[in-house]
Amino acid sequence: MRRNTKFFVVPIAVAVVALMFGASLAGAASVHLKNKPPVTFTDQGLSLRSSGALTGLGNGDLVIALTATGQPVATCTNPAGATQPPGQNPAEVVLTGVQSIPGSEIKNGNVSFNVSTGSPVTPVPGAPDCPNPQWTENITDVAFSSATITVYQPCTDTSVPIDCTVVFQQTFTL
Repeated sequence: MRRNTKFFVVPIAVAVVALMFGASLAGAASVHLKNKPPVTFTDQGLSLRSSGALTGLGNGDLVIALTATGQPVATCTNPAGATQPPGQNPAEVVLTGVQSIPGSEIKNGNVSFNVSTGSPVTPVPGAPDCPNPQWTENITDVAFSSATITVYQPCTDTSVPIDCTVVFQQTFTL
């Protein structure tokens, strides 16, 4: 009978540890945007900025990624310096930006964020949307159409693609 007790205690201990581990993950499973409106987007011409606040976070470091999709507006300039009328638009671009926030800045599961994407490469190498590669193609604006906010926790990886657990993700139409 004593043998059976030992085998019974081990599965219980494993179950308790699994429940504790699951509870710590569940603490970050209810992450969501806070306030109304929950997030703002600011078109900065060649980049997009997003700010807002999150709640329901755990205590670990976190990384917030902003991924925005948009249609660039470009002009082509010939080698003599004459500008061709706009309308030679390059293909749609996807721009990203990352903000790292240490766990010490999270107060009672809440934190504010302010993250911006990078800008597209300009002038566009090889000027593919201009009459020939001798021209210069400069992106002058990006008309953003959508943005996705992704929150990773715990996380310290800021190199895209981020290799951490996603605790929140939402896409917005702009």
